[in-house]
Amino acid sequence: MLEWIGSQGGLRLRRHLGRRIARKVGRSMLSRHSPVQVQRARMDHGGDRLPAPRGVAIERIRYAGLPALRFAPRQPEPGLILYFHGGGYSRGSARSHRPLVARLSALFNLRAVSVDYRMAPEHACPAAVEDGAVALALACTEEDGPLLLAGDSAGGGLALASVIRQRDACGGLPDALYLISPWIDLSLSGDSVKTRAGADPMLTPANLKAGAELYLRGLDPRDADASPLYADLTDLPPVFIQVGEDEILLDDSVRLHAALEAARVDTRCEVWAGMWHDFQLFAPLISEADASLKRARDWLKPHLSANQA
Repeated sequence: MLEWIGSQGGLRLRRHLGRRIARKVGRSMLSRHSPVQVQRARMDHGGDRLPAPRGVAIERIRYAGLPALRFAPRQPEPGLILYFHGGGYSRGSARSHRPLVARLSALFNLRAVSVDYRMAPEHACPAAVEDGAVALALACTEEDGPLLLAGDSAGGGLALASVIRQRDACGGLPDALYLISPWIDLSLSGDSVKTRAGADPMLTPANLKAGAELYLRGLDPRDADASPLYADLTDLPPVFIQVGEDEILLDDSVRLHAALEAARVDTRCEVWAGMWHDFQLFAPLISEADASLKRARDWLKPHLSANQA
């Protein structure tokens, strides 16, 4: 089901502030004109400044041989959220996305692990997918209870590509996927890359193109590891997608939803009016961010409860 979600009310001033922050993030942390190491440091610093919910313990661990953060509510239910961060495959980290993953952990009352997979330019595709599949394989074999695989932006594309790798290898699969503004077409062929270019405060076509070239390093941009929109999508777990109406990656989500439906996968896609790329990162600043996370929990929880009996 494809559903358009209207305004959630709340303070217009907060939405205006959120949009201004998103524009600043795009210019300072995602711009192709700044060195990658500088952008990474800025994103990590941004994650340090955002508020995280209380009652969730956070510790640095290694997971499947990868650096990671583990999140634990006080009395978690059985199960795990495995999270892949966004950042265009060259920026972002478990640290930069710490507030969002902590919020998901508290909201679902599940432990969560956010991994630091290998990134470009040091490691081109498919290094990130290899790391994602290894982490997913470990979660499927060693964790008790249901498993939710989640990711935003490039992390959403990585989550989908990792599941496809696991399926093709006849490995274990998560019980459901939660994809936030997933970047799943590095060929940038969606119409919204052009039609929403003036509306998206965070992403620009030029920055996306530069990020794709950094990650692909000559690989076909429609290779299934890099752009899982073009992969075989049959026999996948249920997929819940959320995307902003104003973002240039809108068509990635809408086309993915249509392709999943054609492959007979249980899927839902929500398009949030007036919202930008990765707006969930702005919880609790804007009401839409909090509301979207709660709607994700409400749709996904039944899929995560089946294995708890």
